[in-house]
Amino acid sequence: MTEAGNSSPLVKLEAVNKHFGALHVLKDIDLSVARGEVVVVIGPSGGGKSTLCRVINRLETIDSGDITFDGQTLPAEGKALAKLRSEVGMVFQSFNLFSHKTILENVTLGPIKVRGIARQQAEQRGLELLERVGIASQAAKYPAQLSGGQQQRVAIARALAMDPKMILFDEPTSALDPEMVQEVLDVMVGLASDGMTMLVVTHEMGFARRAAHRVVFMADGQIVEESAPEEFFTQPKSDRARDFLSKILTH
Repeated sequence: MTEAGNSSPLVKLEAVNKHFGALHVLKDIDLSVARGEVVVVIGPSGGGKSTLCRVINRLETIDSGDITFDGQTLPAEGKALAKLRSEVGMVFQSFNLFSHKTILENVTLGPIKVRGIARQQAEQRGLELLERVGIASQAAKYPAQLSGGQQQRVAIARALAMDPKMILFDEPTSALDPEMVQEVLDVMVGLASDGMTMLVVTHEMGFARRAAHRVVFMADGQIVEESAPEEFFTQPKSDRARDFLSKILTH
């Protein structure tokens, strides 16, 4: 596994707060992700993990605090925000593919429309990425003709097609049938070993152990603890993490 870079962090959150009405979903979050680092965020449902993911590419705004990406403060709107979004890939729980476009069209749409890449070049790169995620043979099909696991691998290829500096994964396997989970995780492990900067919200503890440089445990809108995977899973520091692990690792 590649070592995380030692230069300035790619993403840095400082004292970030977010409310949904009276609900305080992110409480004074401090977190940085280095270039080439894989950070896995785990914790009980409703702890703020998905919101953390979504504030990094400004799908959700924040109430206070600072977020910087690649040394720049997160832009609020306009072209600068569009540029940021093109540099931060996102893979959601639901695959969010365009149902009326082929798999290859789904993957090439962003590079052609946003990056201005010629169609032929975009298609060649798209086919390479579909090959990388193991579904080049499905390029001419439509999303509905693919399994959930295949659709999620298309979504990963689509994120990669923009040549992002980082990819955010928000519970990418939780909508999948159990037998399809591993095929998606295998692709993600491959990306991690290639040095892609990744923030992954997941319930897949095996992936966290295998691919993460760091595990961040969140509960009640706060980062309760963070450490290397082996240390976290064998010697959690907080009662909250011990309780969480005892419930999930015994089932």
